[in-house]
Amino acid sequence: MEQTLYSLEESHQKYLEAFLQLFSLLSPDELNLFSSQLSIKEYAKKDFFFESGETQKKMGFVCKGLLRRYYINEKGKGITTGFVKENEYATDYPAFIRQRPSKYYMECLEPCTIIEIDYDHIQEGYTNFKSNERYGRLIAEKVLTIQTDRVESFLFDTAEERYLNFVRDNPGLVNRISLTHLSSFLGIERQSLSRIRSKIAKN
Repeated sequence: MEQTLYSLEESHQKYLEAFLQLFSLLSPDELNLFSSQLSIKEYAKKDFFFESGETQKKMGFVCKGLLRRYYINEKGKGITTGFVKENEYATDYPAFIRQRPSKYYMECLEPCTIIEIDYDHIQEGYTNFKSNERYGRLIAEKVLTIQTDRVESFLFDTAEERYLNFVRDNPGLVNRISLTHLSSFLGIERQSLSRIRSKIAKN
């Protein structure tokens, strides 16, 4: 048990060090303060990082694992709107930045290790350190670009193109998610997705 706990702490330290390397423009004082505000947490498969109706208080950075963002439609069906994998941010960013209740669920599809930082600490960093605003903007751009790309894919791409683009942009991810979740994300029936995959496999 002690060895397991030690190994976990050691891996957490490595994750934190790797995460901090993303903030190379921070001064030593800024980096020390920022690192003191970080926490790291283990989530089991099927745990929720946040649920619909909750106000997300912590931004998450996924070190290990995979999450699914979804909402429940008027028929009571879960509609997948995104996946969050390693080195991506787990957040409903528009709701988080305004501290409003989210309409989404963020569920772990795999055991996850997530670095967390409080909303209040993020705002404190923006107020006290100019460079923090730049990193905040970069995070926002990354999260919102992913969401915008999905919306545009429904406007301009066929179902097959959406699938091929997903595979291209997310190497190996298809093997980690169910066809049900993937078809929901792509906005097509599961049977249609199976036909698309069969057609591509034959080519």
